[in-house]
Amino acid sequence: MVSTISKAELSAYDQEVFPGRIIVIQDEKEAEKACAYLAKSGAVGFDTETRPAFRKGVSHQIALMQLSTDDTCFLFRLNLIGLPDCLADILVDPAIKKIGLSLKDDFSAIHKRKNLVPGNFLELQSFVKDYGIEDNGLQRIYGILFEKRISKGQRLSNWEIDTLSDAQKMYAALDAWACLRIYNELKNREKKVNTPSRPSPKAQEDGKGND
Repeated sequence: MVSTISKAELSAYDQEVFPGRIIVIQDEKEAEKACAYLAKSGAVGFDTETRPAFRKGVSHQIALMQLSTDDTCFLFRLNLIGLPDCLADILVDPAIKKIGLSLKDDFSAIHKRKNLVPGNFLELQSFVKDYGIEDNGLQRIYGILFEKRISKGQRLSNWEIDTLSDAQKMYAALDAWACLRIYNELKNREKKVNTPSRPSPKAQEDGKGND
């Protein structure tokens, strides 16, 4: 397995497609059902989307939060329902591992929605380094492991639009699911332990008597 991948190599791969169910959550009743389903999972992929701001001094709160199992991704439309208590319970639950990337930014944005302390989150950027992967972007990590390309075409779209497009839903679901898939792929592999290199016998001889 390579440790890094170029933009050109990545662009040559076929585009990945999320293979499971995508369920959009737009009211609290739907949220409670989704969270009951997620509560049975030992690990889920996590991501968020925020409406982009193209003017200085303008910012927006998280519009969408994605939580994905191996076969189902729930898209919680926080711009419509806020951050309901049942979802907050998932985020703080120590029994459910949440796998994401660049989590510091997500945590900061979550705090603007609700004052909570996220529990049992795994940062992929740190995790993959134990397995010899030097790249830290989701696209490149995924490309290294699965030789598939994740499209970022919808990243700057309007996540507060009345109805999410199919392309937005696919993009959002794929990002969360990809985090979980990367974790599941690596967790059973042998870690690459970096051990300090030992000087050669010649170097040791050359170093004698220099003190």
